[in-house]
Amino acid sequence: MPPRFETLALAASLCATCQIASAQSTSGATQTVAVTGVHYANGVGSSDTASSGTVSGDLLNDIPLLRPGEALETIPGLVVTQHSGDGKANQYFLRGYNLDHGTDLATRVDGLPVNMPTNAHGQGYSDLNFLIPELVERIDYRKGTYFAENGDFSAAGSADIAYRRALDRDLADLTFGSDAYRRLLVAGSRTLADGGPTLLGAAELERANGPWSTPEGLHKTNLLLRLGQSTPAQSWTIDALHYLADWTSTDQVPQALIESGQLGRYGALDPSDGGNTSRDAITGEWKRALPDGFMQASAYAEHYRLRLWSDFTFYELRQDQAPDPRLPSDQFEQAESRNLVGASFARGWNHTLLGHDSTTVLGVQARHDHIDLGLLDTQSRRPFATVTNDHVRETSAAAYLENDTTWTATLRSVVGLRVDTLHMNVEAYATPQNSGQASAHKWSPKGTVIFGPWDRTEFFVSAGEGFHSNDARGVVDRIDPTTGEPSTRVPALASAVGKEVGLRTEAWPGLQSSLALWRLDSDSEIVYDADSDIGSTSPNGASRRYGVEWNNHYTAGARWLFDADLAWTHARYARMNDNGDTGNRIPNAIPVVARLGATWHPASDWSAAIDARYFSGYPLSQDGTLKAPSALVANLRLQKELGDHVGLSLDVLNLFNRSYDDIAYQQDYKASPNGATVPSGVTVHPGEPREFRLTLRWRH
Repeated sequence: MPPRFETLALAASLCATCQIASAQSTSGATQTVAVTGVHYANGVGSSDTASSGTVSGDLLNDIPLLRPGEALETIPGLVVTQHSGDGKANQYFLRGYNLDHGTDLATRVDGLPVNMPTNAHGQGYSDLNFLIPELVERIDYRKGTYFAENGDFSAAGSADIAYRRALDRDLADLTFGSDAYRRLLVAGSRTLADGGPTLLGAAELERANGPWSTPEGLHKTNLLLRLGQSTPAQSWTIDALHYLADWTSTDQVPQALIESGQLGRYGALDPSDGGNTSRDAITGEWKRALPDGFMQASAYAEHYRLRLWSDFTFYELRQDQAPDPRLPSDQFEQAESRNLVGASFARGWNHTLLGHDSTTVLGVQARHDHIDLGLLDTQSRRPFATVTNDHVRETSAAAYLENDTTWTATLRSVVGLRVDTLHMNVEAYATPQNSGQASAHKWSPKGTVIFGPWDRTEFFVSAGEGFHSNDARGVVDRIDPTTGEPSTRVPALASAVGKEVGLRTEAWPGLQSSLALWRLDSDSEIVYDADSDIGSTSPNGASRRYGVEWNNHYTAGARWLFDADLAWTHARYARMNDNGDTGNRIPNAIPVVARLGATWHPASDWSAAIDARYFSGYPLSQDGTLKAPSALVANLRLQKELGDHVGLSLDVLNLFNRSYDDIAYQQDYKASPNGATVPSGVTVHPGEPREFRLTLRWRH
């Protein structure tokens, strides 16, 4: 089906859905089955800014997901894609940022931070492939720099994912799908004694090959144990998780080879690329209600490993150095072994301020990462040269104070101040002159004023400062280990200043709607640099962004839920011709993101959901001469209950079988040993074609 007809068909189906919903809502006096819950808890009085909110875990049970990380696409304006194998961290895009693998999007799962500073592959690397969507209770999201609790990696936004403490029913899901996709999920919970704690356990096994000419061979094992208890006075949880994944990846390939037919759309130039990763973690959270407020604490410890084999420039860089020139010579291995520990504590007081109800929170946070990092030149995953071999110790600590005061029935303020400190120590064994230390600190004021509500509508004015940290090696290194030339050091902390005005309304019955106009100025832009010898991130100049977000969530009658979100962003470098290049466009900054969803829960045993994501074309080069095309992808889920305990669901991913690219890059490359280097070429990682997944569900 041609793309223009796909768009028309999707629009027609959503319009028809709206008409049916309207008809049912006006003639539904005899309806007895209600939707179990709304998808978003974003009503008036529920948030401190116009662009923050909560996603219900019920939404993740209604819609199909290609990958676990796509659970974050339920956050309005956020795009989640992939440029490599499904065991690697996703690509994230939000508010005109190519967040790479998570640089300015802080993510936590039950208090465990997912972002990895000074990661082997990219700063803030955030691998969510261990997430089990069926267990998610909610996702609390915040955008911007206005929240005192949020620190590193949160300039564009943050997502706190909370698992359920208990399951209503035990479950077992067995899924078979296209391209040898297989998944088994078993989960259940038990109360250990009358009034005692509840133990929740889950086990997930997944295998997949994908559509790739070189089968992906993904093997994933995921185990979770969760012990917790909740009473009116206090609540606590302890989580233990084990995650292991191994895969062969088809990374981005030259677009010209696909267009000429020299390479299949799902082909690879280096079939030995791939990786493996694991994480073992223990986390604990505790909260207690006090007569004058509350007290809460959390702690975590994790052992994490990652090995990635990648080849983005193919035959360009090291052909003469390779032990066997018949093989692709640009492959490299990025490896790390990391132990990290951290804790946080917060004390809140309910009191009066100048005679008005007020709450003040004082919090402290600390984290320490102990990291062994390696970069090796390889062929077919066999190393032949060591580029770097580093040991990094990185410690961060923060304290924050935040006050929330209700001045009148229609005026409230939330103001805060945060101070962060960071210390880095690098021992560079392969390049001893790159050993060294660095420290930095930052004060970050933040605040929001909320006006209303009037006629179920409230208004927000927000401003604040935030930051992201930079890779410790980029802060300390004197010599570029890949070129031998003097390196340009970067600051340990890169600041960002955000401003936002917006509104939230429920003036129309059943509709939650929000509108936000925002601006974000960053001192330094971290970008993905495939042309570097390590295929990692590198810092560029300052950037300026502003945009508009319009989010709508509508409950129509007893059986229909609709979600419609639109985000527009203008993103530019602050200085023309910065970074040694012409122009001021920011590569991979997506200007327009939209999402439409409709969910149907009828009185019968059937249910259905259609979910569509669109992102516009975006610049690939700083001068804007190269541009990636737009993408529109729709997914469908049909569910049928076969009885009290058994059900079936069918997911159709990429419903219209649309040909699109998950990601595109501008870069130099050499596609064959005897070919010429292509300057400023385009490489792409194609999106996956239509595929089917059938799940047999058991609930007891």
